[in-house]
Amino acid sequence: MATGAVRRDRTHYLYIAVIIAVGLGIAVGLVAPDFAVELKPIGTGFVNLIKMMISPIIFCTIVLGIGSVRKAAKVGAVGGIALAYFTVMSLVALAIGLVVGNILDPGTGLAVTDAVKDAGHEQVTEAKDTTEFLLGIIPTTIVSAFTGGEVLQTLLVALLVGFALQAMGSTGAPILRGVEHIQRLVFRVLAMVMWAAPIGAFGAIAAVTGSAGVDALKSLAVLMLGFYATCFLFVFIVLAALLRVVAGLNILALFKYLGREFLLILSTSSSESALPRLIAKMEHMGVSKPVVGITVPTGYSFNLDGTMIYMTMASLFIADAMGTPMSIGEQIPLLLFLFVASKGAAGVTGAGLATLAGGLQSHKPALVDGIGLIVGIDRFMSEARALTNFAGNAVATVLIGTWTKEIDKDRVDEVLAGRFPFDERTLLDDDQSSSAAVEDAGYGSGRAVAPPEQRHGDDVVAKV
Repeated sequence: MATGAVRRDRTHYLYIAVIIAVGLGIAVGLVAPDFAVELKPIGTGFVNLIKMMISPIIFCTIVLGIGSVRKAAKVGAVGGIALAYFTVMSLVALAIGLVVGNILDPGTGLAVTDAVKDAGHEQVTEAKDTTEFLLGIIPTTIVSAFTGGEVLQTLLVALLVGFALQAMGSTGAPILRGVEHIQRLVFRVLAMVMWAAPIGAFGAIAAVTGSAGVDALKSLAVLMLGFYATCFLFVFIVLAALLRVVAGLNILALFKYLGREFLLILSTSSSESALPRLIAKMEHMGVSKPVVGITVPTGYSFNLDGTMIYMTMASLFIADAMGTPMSIGEQIPLLLFLFVASKGAAGVTGAGLATLAGGLQSHKPALVDGIGLIVGIDRFMSEARALTNFAGNAVATVLIGTWTKEIDKDRVDEVLAGRFPFDERTLLDDDQSSSAAVEDAGYGSGRAVAPPEQRHGDDVVAKV
């Protein structure tokens, strides 16, 4: 029975350990801040282990998704709808941040010292302009797309390979089967890496707490709390309403299903740490491979709702702190510029701050001096930024799957109700385990729900 599979799943102990590790990390950061800062490489190492797996997972997912559909037009439709949705939601996030930022007005009265100015200018060196970003999508070689750590480079290569296999027809079927086996291997490696999560969470949280300290949090509490509240309202009002109206789903049920991913992001401050698991869980939930393969990786670069809110509120905060508050006429052009500059600032820790620095340097250089004011708490704001970005991409995948009719609603209901559990050991629906789980979940009689790789029969190449 399905309940037996749940009993055999011991990964819940892993996430209990993560929660304990986060608590210990905070305690160490407060009691011994200097020692805690030295633990930063532990957290960085774990995040790097996860990032190591992102490129092969994205490549396999997209190649299998695109290579298995018969009509290229369907892939183009998914991509077009996704980009249009990402643009609209980014602008909505900007508008919400603009309204809240003007209401709170939190930056007035802060002092900008020479040390603060130097800290601000240090961030600018990490930023890229729009031209560099666009050229950076093209890898030097096909192989370098997997070694450079750039999500969009992997996405481009995977799209090209997927369309090539699609054009090859039945000749490409053996290659698709090979990619499917590689995907299973990669996900199994990822499942092994996840056992290091408690150690990584301890190091990351301890370093953040030790470096920022309580004083920095007190002085900038208004900005932090305002940002957290704005992200909360965006997720549980805007995204929740969209999910209910379009897909008929309760956002709390979806978030409960993704609870372990939210915990992982909270402990590492990086939404990239949960990207591979989001891909696996969205496919398991019933969204088709093409939709997941295109929407999730693209969303990590183009659907950064939390980052948009952050850059809006941070810009207004810095302008007020510098004693040069901006009028609405000045705010809108700056924010639209940041909207363009933010594309590609995927959920890597610190990417939002670097993008903000680069945008201000290009559009309003006088404000760069004030960036140092938020360097101390940026890592804490990164938590909400990453969680909001992740939530936005999870909801977007369900919405786009619904709009393109590439989602199995019966399976979604069963998965969210807990009657068709996700296999934490493999992170994939293997043929045998999927069939068994489907039968155990009550699909044996009546209409059977096929595993993700076999759904949408007219559009998927039959497995040999």
